Amino acid sequence: MLQNVSYHWSRARFLIKERITQPKSYVGKQSFLQGRKNVWFLAPKNNFGFGCRGAKIIMACRDVEKGKIAAVDIQKQVQNANIIVRHLDLASFTSIRRFAEGILMTEPYIHILINNAGVMACPRLKTTEGFEMQFGVNYLGHFFLTNLLLDRMKESAPARIINIGSIAHILGKIHFSDIHLERGYNSVLAYCHSKLAIVLFTRELAKNLKGTGVTTYCVDPGPTSTDLFQNVSSKVSCIAYPFSICRGVTYKSPKKGAQTIIYCAVEASLAEESGLYYCGCRKVRPSSRARDDVLAKRLWDFSENLIATVG
Repeated sequence: MLQNVSYHWSRARFLIKERITQPKSYVGKQSFLQGRKNVWFLAPKNNFGFGCRGAKIIMACRDVEKGKIAAVDIQKQVQNANIIVRHLDLASFTSIRRFAEGILMTEPYIHILINNAGVMACPRLKTTEGFEMQFGVNYLGHFFLTNLLLDRMKESAPARIINIGSIAHILGKIHFSDIHLERGYNSVLAYCHSKLAIVLFTRELAKNLKGTGVTTYCVDPGPTSTDLFQNVSSKVSCIAYPFSICRGVTYKSPKKGAQTIIYCAVEASLAEESGLYYCGCRKVRPSSRARDDVLAKRLWDFSENLIATVG
């Protein structure tokens, strides 16, 4: 299994295809980008960046000051870039609700939602509501936020939701009876757990959105060198090996890592596709567990119940 992970991760860096269709102007379009790790969505050197196309960009960041610095850097490169930075902490349902309420009050349209925020292989931590941190931030926070914004996105259709997956999902398993991983915590396997959840979420979300004009895509950016890997060490677990050892050798730049995300956000030929998994600007087949519709529905219902229990 580990050999398969290493193989696919090393192969992924060569899969980027320069076939993103030049989209029309995005003037009047509202795009939401969580996190500040990947500003290539907006930068002018990326010919398909949203900022160059006139879209209004709302960057949702836990650290607003760092987000503002990133926004200023982008605006120096993109003339008249329309970027707003707002606070969002996906480890807090209160913050998620506050953010969503603010957006619904001020933004009449939402055309693109990129669920890009995440943590990886962190020590055992819990969200404000007591959920295991990686499951809470990488999956449940996105699940909650997306559902809070769905009605506005339906009103804005056509619209797209991009969820960030990872090849790590193939090692994941949903532990319904131990969702907080109290019976033995492995930080890397916890990450795999959260990424399987996001793939299943995308699949079930597509079914729920059928006929609404809102489509959803799960994107594996491939092994990309970002600060997401700051907690990963080969000392954490032997599972961490393909994540940490290969970083400087096989990992893509953030610019290249953003290509498939942008592709799924703007490519016209994908308008009739939804719920699928993409890497290297092409559809790929996720693990058999990630294609389990019964599991996807169970996780959806389970997640709704989790949210309901904390109000």
